[in-house]
Amino acid sequence: MKRIAIAVGAAAMLVAGVLVTTNAYAANLLTNPGFESGNLSGWSCTGSGSGAVSSPVHSGSYALNGNATASDTAQCTQTVSVQPSTAYTLTGWVRGSNVYLGVTGGASTWTTSSTYTKLTVPFTTAAGQTSIQVYLHGWYGTGAYNADDISLDGPGGQPTQSPSRTTSPSASASPSRSPSSSPSTSPSTSPSTSQPPVTGLPKHALIGYLHASFANGSGYVRMADVPAAWDIINLSFGEPTSVTSGDIRFNRCPASECPSVESDADFTAAIRAKQAQGKKVLISIGGQNGQVQLTTTAARDKFVSSVAAIIDRYGLDGLDIDFEGHSLYLNPGDSDFRNPTTPVIVNLIAALKTLKARYGTKFVLTMAPETFFVQLGYQFYGGTSAGDNRAGSYLPVIHALRDSLTVLHVQDYNSGPIWGLDNQYHTMGGADFHIAMTDMLKAGFPVANIGQTFPGLRADQIAFGVPAAVSAGNGHVAPAVVQAAVNCLVKGTGCGSYTLRGGTSPAFRGLMTWSINWDRYYNWEFMNAQRPFLNSLP
Repeated sequence: MKRIAIAVGAAAMLVAGVLVTTNAYAANLLTNPGFESGNLSGWSCTGSGSGAVSSPVHSGSYALNGNATASDTAQCTQTVSVQPSTAYTLTGWVRGSNVYLGVTGGASTWTTSSTYTKLTVPFTTAAGQTSIQVYLHGWYGTGAYNADDISLDGPGGQPTQSPSRTTSPSASASPSRSPSSSPSTSPSTSPSTSQPPVTGLPKHALIGYLHASFANGSGYVRMADVPAAWDIINLSFGEPTSVTSGDIRFNRCPASECPSVESDADFTAAIRAKQAQGKKVLISIGGQNGQVQLTTTAARDKFVSSVAAIIDRYGLDGLDIDFEGHSLYLNPGDSDFRNPTTPVIVNLIAALKTLKARYGTKFVLTMAPETFFVQLGYQFYGGTSAGDNRAGSYLPVIHALRDSLTVLHVQDYNSGPIWGLDNQYHTMGGADFHIAMTDMLKAGFPVANIGQTFPGLRADQIAFGVPAAVSAGNGHVAPAVVQAAVNCLVKGTGCGSYTLRGGTSPAFRGLMTWSINWDRYYNWEFMNAQRPFLNSLP
């Protein structure tokens, strides 16, 4: 039974002779919840052609018609004053394809239905939170949707005195550029991600892996001989003593394989010299052969202590997670990337948070998943799929660490075709593959089968990875192709037929490559082309 609506924001009660002022409960805290004004009063909406219509309606005389197009989700938002640490219920009746209802930076749900269907989103406000932003939207290229009788049930808060006082994560963000965030705010101000930390990195960074424990046919490169063009140098690799031990060891390349290998003292001194130049040197864990499964809390704790020992021994700036193969997976029924239950996922998240807390704000954390573990989650999600339970399994890790993540550089190589936000398959070999895969990280995307949206990352957290040369991996393209993709992502030029769902990314972090060694083997083709190109970007 609904609570009776009242017109005032507080009620006075006489209790034991004492006048007590309490917040009043209202049946609905939203303005114009059923669009009965015949317009969008109280709502901020995007999408040409969106508005109040007289048919079809769920009740009353009007309903919302959101006109989703190939470049706009037709999002409608409304900011409401609430009370901290308080339970609320958001409901609404919707019809159409991929219609979303949610709270910016919080809970959401969606449905596809040809008739009006009720969506319900229960949530609890955070401590100190005094306002929220609720949203409705459709999805790209799916056509018009309808919504009616939207309700926010719970105690009203004090009216927000000024925009600067609101605790809504990004109530002022332009909704027209927000396919991502929950997916409701401008991708550049994702509500689920903090402001950019001070990392000491250039705006556009060149990131490379250094074969520090093997030669791999490309030859050994001494740390002192790595050119100054490289901003992040990932030492490859720290590997476990066994798949499930969590005990990570970093063994430098033996002289029998790498005759020119330097001493530990010279190696460490060269790291210090790089850091004095402002470069970041990280230990990369995993790789193709380093399977790491933190199946127990004991393995989790050993991972933390052993990785910390490597960082401390060489005075490194942070950690790169390059878990491949069967390191990460999702158990059947693990269907909420925001609250994972699979031990290898939960324990990795806890371990990374512990390391971050140990080393503080300057700790550099990067990740290098394959597309299979990230973007494939748009089409298949391991915990809900009858197929491979590894599909999309990096998503809960990225989401849990998004406020600590320095750079996510997905490997845009050794990949099969991936379904993009334009609902087309994209394959390696052209600029469109890098554009579509990177746009998914900025825009965010609905995760398959679970009714939740993975919120986009900040642009400064996003790079993409490519092979430095034809021998380095499948998917190598000419430097000009890589640059064409970056120009589209940063400037919105030369995008071909693809429309950016996440908008342009002037703060796009840069390029990663496998590897520094292979680039040296091919006379620094990658570095010589991409360093000046990145420097030329706005």
